[in-house]
Amino acid sequence: MGNPFVHIELQTQDLGKSKKFYAAMFDWKLEEMPGMDYTIINVGEGTGGGMMKKPVPDMPDNWFPYVLVGDVAASTKKAQALGATLCKEITEVPGMGWFSVITDPTGAIFGLWQTKTGM
Repeated sequence: MGNPFVHIELQTQDLGKSKKFYAAMFDWKLEEMPGMDYTIINVGEGTGGGMMKKPVPDMPDNWFPYVLVGDVAASTKKAQALGATLCKEITEVPGMGWFSVITDPTGAIFGLWQTKTGM
C-alpha cells in the first residue's frame, strides 16, 4: 500500500463563504451529508475532500489532510512509537471507515484513515 492522501478537509469559521468561494473558484461540486454538518467536495478527478465548521474556534482556518492506512489502530500506535502525539482517538464514521488525528514530532497535524472493507 502506498499510503496516499485520500481526503483533504477544509476546517473554516465561515462555511457559507468558503463554499461560495471554492465552488466558484474551481467549479467543485458540493454535496451536503444527510444528518451531518459536513459538505463533501467532489473535485471530479483526483483527491476530493470535505468542508466543515472548524471544531476549535481559536485555531486559524486550515486545510487538513488524511492519509490512507490498512490498519488505523496499528498505524496510530506506530506513529506514537515514532514520537507523534495522539490528538483524537480512533473514531468510526458509520458505513465508511475509521480515523485518528495525529500531531507529528514537528507539530504538523494530519489524519489517518482506514476505509471500511467491502466499499
